[in-house]
Formats: sequence, C-alpha cells, structure tokens
Amino acid sequence: MKDKPHFSDRILAALDSSKIIGIKAGKQPHRFIGVWVVVVKDRVFVRTWDNKPQGWYQAFLAEPEGRIQIADREVRVRARKARGERLMDSIDLAYGEKYPTPGSRKYVEGFALPRRRATTIELLPW
Repeated sequence: MKDKPHFSDRILAALDSSKIIGIKAGKQPHRFIGVWVVVVKDRVFVRTWDNKPQGWYQAFLAEPEGRIQIADREVRVRARKARGERLMDSIDLAYGEKYPTPGSRKYVEGFALPRRRATTIELLPW
C-alpha cells in the first residue's frame, strides 16, 4: 500500500508556527490570500471565513491544486474536503489553541459554526 503524501517536518513546523499563510487556489492567475492554518496530527487544514462564489475555497472545489506561501517559499498543494465529526472537533480545538487572543475569539468561535466547518479543506503536497 502506498503511503499518503505528507509535508516535510520542516514545512509542517513552519505551518504550525505561522499564524497566517498565503494561499492561491487553482491554476488561474490571482493573488495570494492570507488564511489561518492549523496542523492536526501532522495534517494541514484551512477554513474560509466567507464562502464567496469567486473565493479561494470555491476555486479549490473546482480545481483542487494551488500553492501556499510559507517561510519565504511557495509550495505546490492539492486540496481535499475534510470530513468526520471527530476530525472537525480536533480542528476547532486547534484553532482555539493557536489563536487564543481576545481579538481572535470572534473568528475562532465563527470557525466552529457548521457553515464554516463545512468549508474545511486539507492541504496536501502536490
């Protein structure tokens, strides 16, 4: 059985320590958008705050490849929808632990709402 692709330890550590990363979805040219990222059990997850028809989340659904900016470099990624209540609960907790400031509370609580949990994407190396 083939192992699932995974990010290097160095990239995972950079993602885990970064509060915001740049993300660009699909092959069409557009700018990088800043997003919050969490790492759960060596897996990388992002959620969209506002699920706009022309936003990065919809672009990933249509074309699941893109790039992230991390530690002064670009990394090719592919995206897949995350599933499972236990996984979603772990991601909610990870957001709360990584973004504990009073100014972040609104967003952490908002990310735990069902409509935003439904936009959870796992990023994998391409």
